[in-house]
Amino acid sequence: MDAKVVVSNIRKNFNALPVVDGVDIAIADGEFVAIVGPSGCGKSTLMKIIAGFEQADSGEVAIDGERVTRPSPKGIVISQHGSVFPWMTVQENLMFGLNGDDHGDKAALADHYAAMVGLKGFEKSYPHELSGGMLKRAEIARALVVKPEILYMDEPFSALDALMNLKMRNELLRVLAEERHTVLLITHDVEEALYLADRIMVLSPRPTKIQASFRVEQPHPRKLSSPELQQLKEDILTQLGL
Repeated sequence: MDAKVVVSNIRKNFNALPVVDGVDIAIADGEFVAIVGPSGCGKSTLMKIIAGFEQADSGEVAIDGERVTRPSPKGIVISQHGSVFPWMTVQENLMFGLNGDDHGDKAALADHYAAMVGLKGFEKSYPHELSGGMLKRAEIARALVVKPEILYMDEPFSALDALMNLKMRNELLRVLAEERHTVLLITHDVEEALYLADRIMVLSPRPTKIQASFRVEQPHPRKLSSPELQQLKEDILTQLGL
């Protein structure tokens, strides 16, 4: 597959402190890449640079061959902090990003994506009326409804309990099976990366570099207890110094 996102030797300092130190990544169209690394290594900074919200001091990021200088309409970020507007209903939140007149019936499209993530019947509900897991579903639907080519996911499920985290992983895989997206996931959870990703990249401590890369060949749905995934987990944890 052709490269969708190409990151070439990017470096970033904050107040003369090196944070990102020469990172190269190529992500294929439709590939799901997870990035793991120690706390404070610069994972989120790296994603902000790739998504166009931060500028690297040197090097470049390109999407479909075009250099990234600002956030691109081809990508959208789903973060751990939440992005829905509390004064809007689920339907209104999903319709918010549907600018222009080329979306057809915006309410119907919003309701379609609400149903896709399991929120059918909650279209008129406000965020405060939803559980934490339902809120996360609404955020995913809000991202998907604008049909982005790239999903940037920055520890999106970290605030959820273990059971809801697993449910949301399965929900994400189900949605990705219906609609093809290129995905870059930042996570501290090695098992989450193994469960979801096609490829896992391990970052070094700050200033961060790509320390190792692992391809996950097992088809979905995956059993984390399988010998192959257990071995991959041990290999990744070894790279993380654990």
